[in-house]
Amino acid sequence: MSTLISQHPLDSVLTLPQNGHQKAREKGLEEFKVQGLPSAKAEEYKFTNLTKKIAQSFEELVFGAEFQLTAEQVKEATFEGFEGYVLVFANGFFQPEVSSQIEGVKVSKLSEATNLSLGSIAKPEKDPFCALNQATFQEGVCIQIAKNTQVEGSILILNFIDATSGNFIQPRFWIESGDFAEATFIEQQVLLNDTPYFYNEVKEIKGGLSSHLKIFRIQNEGKSSISMSNIETDIQKDATFSSVNLSLSGQMVRNNLNLNLLGSNSEGNMYGLYMLNGSTHVDNHTNVDHTIPHAESNELYKGILTDKSRGVFNGKIFVRQDAQKTNAFQQNNNILLSEDAIVNTKPQLEIWADDVKCSHGCTTGQLDEEALFYIQARGIGKEKAKGLLLYAFAGEVIENISDESFKNHCVELIQERLGTNF
Repeated sequence: MSTLISQHPLDSVLTLPQNGHQKAREKGLEEFKVQGLPSAKAEEYKFTNLTKKIAQSFEELVFGAEFQLTAEQVKEATFEGFEGYVLVFANGFFQPEVSSQIEGVKVSKLSEATNLSLGSIAKPEKDPFCALNQATFQEGVCIQIAKNTQVEGSILILNFIDATSGNFIQPRFWIESGDFAEATFIEQQVLLNDTPYFYNEVKEIKGGLSSHLKIFRIQNEGKSSISMSNIETDIQKDATFSSVNLSLSGQMVRNNLNLNLLGSNSEGNMYGLYMLNGSTHVDNHTNVDHTIPHAESNELYKGILTDKSRGVFNGKIFVRQDAQKTNAFQQNNNILLSEDAIVNTKPQLEIWADDVKCSHGCTTGQLDEEALFYIQARGIGKEKAKGLLLYAFAGEVIENISDESFKNHCVELIQERLGTNF
């Protein structure tokens, strides 16, 4: 059992807001006090010491305040070619005045949504930062997709960050889809200044029978920011859930993504690309829990690292005793472009069933010199040849983005990072 670190910046924010969900808040605080902040010896955080990094970066943490945004700011922040719906947030506070109305989708503040079981999916006992969010989040949002609703067009979640009023930002999402519902979400942050901040997000996603949900995310954090994300989803019978995460910057970024396959013919897909430079540190922890027969999961994470950046991948697949006929795939591949770049990778597979098809693996290396020579022999310069190889490496992840406008936006960001236009 851990104890709370004394005189840590997080001590100043351990108070329960009185704006609803008090039992869930009390449970979160109780769990946080039991677990405490993860120490350097904590197995789950051995390569990503958030406790120390927060203490080094902030003398005090103060909750970020809500602020008003204009339609013009939203328009400027929306990437080119996007034609879907936009849900706007200011430091995690929902801004209905400048957000879209979506037929078949109800969006409300968490303080106004009373019939929810916060913490029933993303359980606070699993992670101390999840517990911290549940106890102290200032406001959140509830997104409910009605039964049989197929949302035409993606839903863009734009979260504007302005940490001048407070450097501790804690978005909280409850996303729930009815049976036979379909929706695609795109998440992107918009930084209004360079003020350092600690971002601690939790998303609980409750999928219905035969529902199909997708979430595409860009993490383009401030260079002095620390970001923590907990996303967990329940996937029911005949349902699918797909996630694509693109990480580009941030001082220290940690992503926890957990998929619970709870019904037959359910499917979970997890894809990630981290392209890191400078001293950026990104840690992806994933977990897939196969609990029933006839379910499938696919996972592919790729990293391109240069300078003194550091990547961490820890992927776990659990196949329970009753989960016969499981099909599970997991792969992590990394390319290091400098001697100072580091990656720590640990794919894990635990199987208690005997009639399954499962595989996992990882690779870490440099660019293929033979392939580089072959491309240069066709009259292409060395730098462009490198860019082509790296783009092809990254493309296997990006091709899983179904929204074409967002895919094009990601391609532009990747090309900009590689310094090459094709």
